[in-house]
Amino acid sequence: MANDTVLWEVDRRGVATVTLNRPQVNNAYNGELIQGLHAAMDVLGREPRLRVVVLRGNGRHFQAGADLAWINGVARQSPQENEAVSRLTAEAIRRLDTCPVPTVALIQGGCFGGGTGIAAACDAVVAAEDAIFSISETRWGLMAGIILPQLCQAMGLRQVRRYALTGERFGAHDARRLGLVHEVCPLAELASAGEKIVDAILMNAPRATTATKLRSLAAGRAFVDDGELRDLIEEHARTRQQAEATEGLASFAEKRKPGWYPG
Repeated sequence: MANDTVLWEVDRRGVATVTLNRPQVNNAYNGELIQGLHAAMDVLGREPRLRVVVLRGNGRHFQAGADLAWINGVARQSPQENEAVSRLTAEAIRRLDTCPVPTVALIQGGCFGGGTGIAAACDAVVAAEDAIFSISETRWGLMAGIILPQLCQAMGLRQVRRYALTGERFGAHDARRLGLVHEVCPLAELASAGEKIVDAILMNAPRATTATKLRSLAAGRAFVDDGELRDLIEEHARTRQQAEATEGLASFAEKRKPGWYPG
């Protein structure tokens, strides 16, 4: 099935493939892509055969974070409209994080900003050797609040304190060392490496697998409750409308260093 920016299908084994499909902008997310993720999860949630969800990106890159042109437009809207956008984004990540069946992300090329949040919210992550990661929001005067809970669970607070504060890029092998990625393979072997994980999951009892995943999240205190989610959404929406975001987005559009950079 298709929703333009997100494609999905389920094979006879109950393995769903969800494909981010904005390759012309490196699968950068906008309102349509977020809505597409929700639509995919709505449909798959009603699929009785569902056993595993595989996430991938169409084209050279997995997911290049937010579409900054779209973010710029959203920032000009009312505070209420900005909060609605942040809520839709945060709830997509939370739904992926708590999906009752195992999720497997296959990452190639760029995985920036929100893309790292998608990776952190998945149960197993395989990266091609060409994959590049960055928690990049602060570079543009934004903040990664709605994905920080998942990133802290995946990478640990100490590593997030470095990479979310610097916006540095790091490669696939560093991502594995940091805990964001479980396995690294040549690009040509990405699909087959993911299939090995899928096959291992399919060997396990479905209900026991779901119970194990949800109990693991509970044991790790990894569930984001409604109160915390509300705080994350409100802060995320406010930051988008502040002066630093205006300058950061302008510096991107004008291909220059931001005004807060010394000298």
